[in-house]
Formats: sequence, structure tokens, C-alpha cells
Amino acid sequence: MKSRSLIFLLVAILLIALILWGLGGSERGGKVMGNFTLKSVFGNNETIPKKYTCDGDDLSPPLSWEGRPEGTVSYVLIVDDPDAPAGTFTHWVLYNIPGDLNSLPEGVPQGKEVKYGYQGRNDFGAYGYGGPCPPRGKPHRYFFKLYALDTKLDLPPGAKRGDVERAMKGHVIGEAQLIGLYGRG
Repeated sequence: MKSRSLIFLLVAILLIALILWGLGGSERGGKVMGNFTLKSVFGNNETIPKKYTCDGDDLSPPLSWEGRPEGTVSYVLIVDDPDAPAGTFTHWVLYNIPGDLNSLPEGVPQGKEVKYGYQGRNDFGAYGYGGPCPPRGKPHRYFFKLYALDTKLDLPPGAKRGDVERAMKGHVIGEAQLIGLYGRG
């Protein structure tokens, strides 16, 4: 009898956790941690407009966020494609974004150091944003992940993604995510 009660309790806790995890978010935003949300001109799980891809102007899309976690000193933005044929492909690494910012404009320029922070090398071999450019076939998912940190990373401009992720460990106080889709027929 005790084991049935325990199973029932565990199932109830799991259901409540799933319901709470599914709450929050916004019309144009994605994953939410607390009230921390990330938005762009496309909504979560919607198609990324062509101008932000290799088939268009290859500009970084405008991004904005709300619900800055208390104690935020800086942000890190990582954009990747987990559906790439050879494994996860990194499209953008931007770190040491000042903690008082709440948006990035369209078309952040290439380069290791920009007024919005430092940029790491993407898997195209450039420093800055490289838009979606999947092979023909099923649309790929592009994860825009914004991390709020309680520190500024002690890394030079042009750091590798792995170095950025290692430096972030133990300093993430919030995460917001937006997933965009793009395919080439």
C-alpha cells in the first residue's frame, strides 16, 4: 500500500512540475527562466526571415529581452544549429554583453570586439553572426540562448565557444531561449 501511495505522490509531483515548466513565455518569446524572456522579429518555433540567413543579407536579427535576473553583470549569447549534418554548428558567440543592455540591434557587425561585447569564432570561421545556411531538406532549428551571468568573463576577444562555456560555469543566474526555424526546400 505504501508503494502505491509513493508512486501516486511522485506522479503528482511530476505532473505539477511539467505544468509549471510549461507556463510562462510570451507570444514571440521562447524558453523562460523566471520572467527572463528572449524575443525577436520571429516567434518561438517560427521561421527566421530570409534576410537573417545566407540566402538573404545574413544580418543578425534584432533581439530583445525582459526580466533581467537580479545581480546580472553581463550576458552571453550563443546561437547554434543542433540539426547540422556533422553535429551542432555554432552560428554566433557573443559574450561580456553589458548587464544593463536589454537588446541587440539588427546587423551587429563582424569582429572580435564590438560595442555590445566580445565575439567568439563561429563554425564558419568568422567572428560574429553567421546566419542559417542549412543543406536542402527538412528545416533546421536555430537555438538563440541568452545567459545572464553574475560576472564578466575574464576572456580576451575572439575566445572559442568551449572556453566561454567553461568560464560561465557557476555564474549563470538566468537563461532565456528562442528557437527559430529555417529550411531550403
